[in-house]
Amino acid sequence: MNFMTPSWDLALFEFANGVFRNGLFDWLMPLISSAVFLWLIVLGGLALGARRYGKAQLAGLLILALAVGAADGGTNLVKKATGRVRPLNALAQTHFVEDGQWQQRPADFVQTKVHGNSYPSAHAANAMAAAVLIWLLWPGTRRYVWAMPLLVGWSRLYLGKHYPTDVLMGWLFGIGAALAVWIVLKLVRGGRPLGLPGG
Repeated sequence: MNFMTPSWDLALFEFANGVFRNGLFDWLMPLISSAVFLWLIVLGGLALGARRYGKAQLAGLLILALAVGAADGGTNLVKKATGRVRPLNALAQTHFVEDGQWQQRPADFVQTKVHGNSYPSAHAANAMAAAVLIWLLWPGTRRYVWAMPLLVGWSRLYLGKHYPTDVLMGWLFGIGAALAVWIVLKLVRGGRPLGLPGG
């Protein structure tokens, strides 16, 4: 599939990848973009709530894992169908990390890859799926939970891994996956509460 990049998409990517570069972000963004970051946030939140909600936390973790798994699987299917090449393999002067070191494509860089896995962003989908389920299950987190997918999405641009449209579609996938898991669980339980605050 030939995937054209709109001018606004390219402009936003170049802004995120090139304008606000600094040493702190160069260190922080790879951490935020790692799967470890996502699960540390989730597990940290569960641990803090365990004293209050007890065994219900385990059910919440399983529900989160289902939603994140659905988001991840769905995005991977679309990635294979679209084949969009990642910015770091398509655009000159893109900043990216390889083998733990920051690099930049030269000004005369020419794309050689014809098939990639940029669209949509699984990282963005997974973070959004987790955020939506956390929002539904633990209402006390509602003021803070959206920071996670926003930071993860920004990190994917900063790292040269995705275009903004990849991230936006990833977020939509994440919302859809989380709501699908939520609705199925409600149907399986006959509309009864899930046994968690907000459930």
